[in-house]
Amino acid sequence: MKIWQEMLRQGYDDMKELQEKLHIPDEEMKQLCEIQEKFPMYVNSYYYSLIDPDDPGDPIRKMSVPSLSELLAGGHKDTSGEQDNTVITGMQHKYRQTVLILSTNQCAMYCRHCFRKRMVGLSSEETAKYISDMANYVREHEEVDNILISGGDAFLNTNEILRKYLDEFIDIPHLNLIRFGTRTPVVLPQRITGDNELVQMLAEYGKKKQIYVVTQFNHPNEVTEEAKAAVRALLEAGIIVKNQTVLLKGINDTPEILGTLLKKVVSIGVIPYYVFQCRPVQGVYSQFQVPLRDAYRIVEGAKALQDGQGKCIRYVMSHVTGKIEILGDLEDGRMLFKYHQAKYPKDQGRIFAQDIEADQCWLP
Repeated sequence: MKIWQEMLRQGYDDMKELQEKLHIPDEEMKQLCEIQEKFPMYVNSYYYSLIDPDDPGDPIRKMSVPSLSELLAGGHKDTSGEQDNTVITGMQHKYRQTVLILSTNQCAMYCRHCFRKRMVGLSSEETAKYISDMANYVREHEEVDNILISGGDAFLNTNEILRKYLDEFIDIPHLNLIRFGTRTPVVLPQRITGDNELVQMLAEYGKKKQIYVVTQFNHPNEVTEEAKAAVRALLEAGIIVKNQTVLLKGINDTPEILGTLLKKVVSIGVIPYYVFQCRPVQGVYSQFQVPLRDAYRIVEGAKALQDGQGKCIRYVMSHVTGKIEILGDLEDGRMLFKYHQAKYPKDQGRIFAQDIEADQCWLP
């Protein structure tokens, strides 16, 4: 058994295991166990080790351990219309040039802000049956020039399944690149540093077509020596590593914390390119969403602390109609937006202004 598999085996999936470790009062436990039944909890032993057990407001704890605010009513199951964009089991085609493959519903840690909380923890065996069908779909749609293999967490697939994806897609001539969506460099870097087969496989296929890893560092405390080593292994294998941060209330919602995070990821060779507005999904929106007006000022404040590399970020939301960039405030009190990517051709590149309430966190 590899070290990363042992860390998964040693993880925590029951709040009762954490009560004493995190000093959780008895009166909270019943409700936290109810949350766990609705939205499963899992944190592996590495990521758990980053928590300060004496700090109830610890950012790593907030991202990985249930809290009572998840019981508040409201929110939606699918804020981006993923079900409507599904063309094959496990594959979505929302944007003309890109297909998204939800290769697994397994993760190395269940993020409490996850926008796919409706899916987490389910079996992923079904998806692998359709890999050849997915590749045939891409071959027949020459407008598709890249694929994003995500999940769940793409690197929670076995190396054998990952190789099957690469075998099927690597020689499709109109694909320019292949992306893997994974938080393992952040939440379980041993998946990379402790598995030479994975890194060698990525290097091998990367000689035929450029491979990207898209990850998600959300707080400076996640940029550990272990995470640095995982990123370095990927870079040395010829993989480009990019980061998309989610703006999270109580985690990174100050210019100083977000700015420090951006500087840290740049310093280890990761390219920051999106800051995402947290989606208003059930069990998330009341806990982690930051109002749009406040969020814009936070992002701009963080950008002001950066050199050219850190300033590359775009502040966006993944709306049902497309990826919308939040451009800023207008003098008349409205906010300005632009479609960075659009589901419908009529919206491509469209700029629009909209009245935004002080506490508004999403567009209708």
